[in-house]
Amino acid sequence: MKVGVLGSGGVATTLATGFLKHGHQARIGTRTASKLSDWAAGNPGGSVGSFADAAGFGDLIVLAVKGDAATDVLLLAGEKSLAGKTVIDACNPIEEGPPVNGVLKFFTPQNDSLMEQLQREYSSANFVKAFNSVGSAFMVDPQFVGGKPTMFICGNSDTAKKQVSEILDQFGWETADMVKGPVFLCQVWS
Repeated sequence: MKVGVLGSGGVATTLATGFLKHGHQARIGTRTASKLSDWAAGNPGGSVGSFADAAGFGDLIVLAVKGDAATDVLLLAGEKSLAGKTVIDACNPIEEGPPVNGVLKFFTPQNDSLMEQLQREYSSANFVKAFNSVGSAFMVDPQFVGGKPTMFICGNSDTAKKQVSEILDQFGWETADMVKGPVFLCQVWS
């Protein structure tokens, strides 16, 4: 499968490398291609381009940017390039600034998650929340005692969630669909 990864940080490069490792093609979209020259040199099967290049390339899209950049990045990717595709949303709506009493603040209201906002804005795409509740070191082929760990997902398309579940299985994860359980969990951690 062709995967367009939007973002150039640790989560984006980890997931792009994971897709390559598991036999997929990957193109990372960024504003600054030179920022990814080391990644490109170390991953000859991968490529780097603009957000629009990566979104147009991918049959599947991964959104792996800071939460406050998600809307701008999707705008740069282009609505036409996202239409009909599954978008794995690995973003978190964390405010800038330090935690207060050990708690990170979100910039989204309590009853309207970032992913819900993005899904409304890009209704022709199928967003699935995944990878946002684990550190990048454990996203691909995690090694934990006791077997496969569980990745929580949510989204409003059963077809898209099935596609993401298959990827998670390749990456070493079991999947728990939070929409079949307590719906509010999707809102809390997206």
